[in-house]
Amino acid sequence: MAQIDIVSAGTCPFAQRTRMVLLEKGVDFSLTEIDLDAKPDWFMEISPYAKVPVIRHGDAVLWESAVINEYLEEVFPEPALMPRDPVRRAQARVWIDFANARMVPHVYKMMLRQDEDGQDLHRRRLTEAVHAMERGLRDLSAGPYWLGQQPTLVDFTFIPHVQRFVALEHYRGFVIPASCERLLLWRDAMFTLPSVQATRPSDALLIASWAKYAHDTGTGVTAQEMREN
Repeated sequence: MAQIDIVSAGTCPFAQRTRMVLLEKGVDFSLTEIDLDAKPDWFMEISPYAKVPVIRHGDAVLWESAVINEYLEEVFPEPALMPRDPVRRAQARVWIDFANARMVPHVYKMMLRQDEDGQDLHRRRLTEAVHAMERGLRDLSAGPYWLGQQPTLVDFTFIPHVQRFVALEHYRGFVIPASCERLLLWRDAMFTLPSVQATRPSDALLIASWAKYAHDTGTGVTAQEMREN
């Protein structure tokens, strides 16, 4: 019997974070994928936020990818995906928060805004975030990953949305600036990881699935939360 049951959706970047962590840790898990536009009743009973991922582990039911991933790190400590040193561990949590608070929202908001002024506002803010990521990588790591020679939860937090820059390029013309050489090297290193390759949707699928954000027709919880009145 699988140790973990995970409820996911094929193109959800947040669920992809947890699926990658499970693969990295070699945890046996069962995968249930749902349609986020037609959520089954049983899912609504276990997901207070009506979002994926959700995991079941024994009697525990947990949601929110950052919380789940820290839980998995504690329960399945090897291989370690967080630094042992308290300072480095705190730095990792800072960058996980940065991804969720300072980078990811502008990915969605740039897509959802239909007016040029709104798109330009979030293009500037996302560009600022990308440059901050470049500086962070240069300051923190001499290795291919965010904190050195081995990937951590920081890497698995960022990479799903960086993958989705392909949709930003297609619909909004946004690309990582060529001057962000360290960030581009990091992205390419992440793309070679088996856990990333195993969970990475094709570019064509991402472009198709993000049309609902580009045309502001999404009805899901994330679209509702990210939409600006």
